[in-house]
Amino acid sequence: MHFDTKENYSLENESVLLRPLELSDMDALLEYSLNEPELWKYNINGPVGKTALETYIATALKQRKEGTAYPFVVLDKVKKKIAGSTRFYEISMDLKRLELGYTWYGKQFQATGLNKNCKFLMLEFAFEKLDMIRVGFGANNKNERSIAAMKSIGCTVEGVLRQYGRDGAGQVMDAIRLSILREEWFNRVKKNLQEQIQRHKKA
Repeated sequence: MHFDTKENYSLENESVLLRPLELSDMDALLEYSLNEPELWKYNINGPVGKTALETYIATALKQRKEGTAYPFVVLDKVKKKIAGSTRFYEISMDLKRLELGYTWYGKQFQATGLNKNCKFLMLEFAFEKLDMIRVGFGANNKNERSIAAMKSIGCTVEGVLRQYGRDGAGQVMDAIRLSILREEWFNRVKKNLQEQIQRHKKA
C-alpha cells in the first residue's frame, strides 16, 4: 500500500479512534495546552499556550502536506472525548521506515490503556498496511515515563544521542533512540501488545 499523506486515514478499535488532525481540533486540544503545561516538560516544541498550539498544529499540517508526517488526533471512545495527539513522521517509503512520536495525552487519559491501543493500531498500520521494515521512537533520556511506556510495548533500545536537543526549559538534553523491526512485530510484539490490552480490559 502506498502511503499518500494527502488521503484521510482513520485507525480505530472499540476503545480509541485516531483520525487526521485538523485545524478545527484547536479548541479541544487547547484545554491541555493551557492547563497542563507539564506535559511538555521534556520537549522544547511543546504547544504550551494558544499561540504555541496554533504553530504546533500548523507545522504538523504543513508537514503532512509535504509528505513527511501524518498527524492524528486521538479520541477516547469510552469517555467520548479528544485525549491528545500523535503522529508518524520522517516517513520514507523508499527506505520503508518511519518514526512514531509527538505523542501526548491529557493527564486523565494516562495509565488508562489508551496509549497501548493507539500504539497497536499505528504499528499494525505501519507494518501490515504500509509494509514498513522499521518504526523508530525517541525521547528525552530523562523522560522515564515515556521510556518505560516504549519499552513496555516492545521497543528495543538502540542507544543514546548525546546533547541532541533541548528540553522544555531550553536546556541541552540527551535523546534515547528505540525501534521495532518488522520481524519483531510479527514474532512477539503484536501478540504481547494484544495480551496487555486484553489484561487491561479485565482489570
